[in-house]
Amino acid sequence: MTGPQIVLVGPMGVGKSTVGALLAERLGTVYRDTDADIVAGQGREISDIFLDEGETHFRDLERAAVRTALAEHEGILALGGGAILDESTRALLAPHAVVYLSMDVEEAVKRTGLNVARPLLAVNPRKQWRELMEARRHFYAEVARAVVATDDRTPEEVAQAVLDALELKEA
Repeated sequence: MTGPQIVLVGPMGVGKSTVGALLAERLGTVYRDTDADIVAGQGREISDIFLDEGETHFRDLERAAVRTALAEHEGILALGGGAILDESTRALLAPHAVVYLSMDVEEAVKRTGLNVARPLLAVNPRKQWRELMEARRHFYAEVARAVVATDDRTPEEVAQAVLDALELKEA
């Protein structure tokens, strides 16, 4: 099968970008992030897309970005936190080595704080993160071949846990 070696999913702030870059380095491949693809393609930040056109428009862009990346990219791929909400995206992920990077709410608050660049956490981050996770957790688990907790672990430890979970060796 062609496509990414590993697809990382999980909530915002869990470390998909950091861990993804480390995994790419360890496996001798390249890292790609669908959120970065959207920003590059639109020429503006995701928070601006949310504000200007709304979440529905952003999710349409995201669905297309994920479909393209799954078809084209053969390295490590990270998806935006809400990408798994789309049923067609979840179906596309089925044949891939998907890893759900998880964390608890206290860790999430430490990592994301009151970051205005995260439009879905703008008002009450702790409450909104819990609600987002209640809505999304089962989707992350549904698409994942492995779940790796990131709490109290360095990015290097998380990357190693991903490799171990998928029984992959470094290049």
